[in-house]
Amino acid sequence: MSEVARAARHAALAPTRAAGLARLADFTPRMGAAYAAGRNHDLGPGAHDAVSGLSPWVRHRLVSEAEVIGAAEAAHGAGGAGKFVQEVLWRTYWKGWMEQRPSVWHDYTAAVARALADAAGEVAAVAAGRTGIACMDCWARELVDTGYLHNHVRMWFASIWCFTLLLPWQLGADLFLRHLRDADAASNTLSWRWVAGLQTRGKPYIARAENIARYTGGRFNPVGELNEAPSPLPPGPPEPMVQLPAPAPPPQGRVALLLHEDDLLAETLPLGRAEVAAVGGIAVPNFRSPAGCAPLAASWAGGALADGLDRAGRHFGVQAQAITELADWAEDTGCDTVISPYAPVGWTADALAFAEQELADRGIRLHRLCRPWDSAHWPHAQSGFFAFAAKAERRQK
Repeated sequence: MSEVARAARHAALAPTRAAGLARLADFTPRMGAAYAAGRNHDLGPGAHDAVSGLSPWVRHRLVSEAEVIGAAEAAHGAGGAGKFVQEVLWRTYWKGWMEQRPSVWHDYTAAVARALADAAGEVAAVAAGRTGIACMDCWARELVDTGYLHNHVRMWFASIWCFTLLLPWQLGADLFLRHLRDADAASNTLSWRWVAGLQTRGKPYIARAENIARYTGGRFNPVGELNEAPSPLPPGPPEPMVQLPAPAPPPQGRVALLLHEDDLLAETLPLGRAEVAAVGGIAVPNFRSPAGCAPLAASWAGGALADGLDRAGRHFGVQAQAITELADWAEDTGCDTVISPYAPVGWTADALAFAEQELADRGIRLHRLCRPWDSAHWPHAQSGFFAFAAKAERRQK
């Protein structure tokens, strides 16, 4: 690859809203029939042209779900963009589903902490591409080297991990969280559960050699190497549901605005009559896992935060800064309220819950502000996806 091409590729992958909007504009013409026909094909690193690659920007809300869906439907109509829109809605659905069942996340993180010590060597061997299964080894190297995997590959990878390598699904989910630029607590955890047959109970997703050969253009054909008749993993008890928090309007008067890696689109926050006196931001990638976070993924999260802070500072006309000591920063602002975009269940929410008591001890309230998109969609993520998607589509008409 030439230096010019390398520089262009680096710019296209930049963790900025500008790069995300450029990617959105570039892919919009292919969000219709071309996407529906080609989305399952994995042609290898650097050749994922049939999918948008927008997930890192959407995951950090450098670009919003509404912007992406709006572009798709404006270009192709609701019918023509249907398959693409469904894939965007999956992310919202997973977040709403787990927000109402937070014990799933906490059970998962506890399981990772227990299992890592016993299987660290096996996990490291997979990550290094030493399973002896050519496709799996290639995908592992792509994950580690690029921080990305095609969605179909993620399904195959998880199935082989669970049913051929017989490793705990939680450790595979943890490997993804540590390396993916678009790592998302809900989408990642629940997708791994779905593959394992725990999300749709008793119905695991099975990676088959024929399917892999077909959708990789014959690059791989692991005949005889995979367990294609696995038993589903034993399900646990039903996950208890909790009530979603009622949306609350922002307080009035001077506030400090705290951004985080789950939502970096400060310009569109519904702040009402609140006056933003200071802007700070946190990225806590090492909260993803007891094993921390891979440098590439951590760098992307940090770069996204820097871009969000830069735009927020210009938008509100105040100094914006990355902060490490949240309570000290909040106290220095002189505000008695910190407003933050609502962080859904995951490591950012865990970090904010940890900090909330320290803020309270200094007489500072943490106010979580839920976006209209989330408060409108999450309540409908109570059962299956397609019922959720049908309601979402009716609301958009």
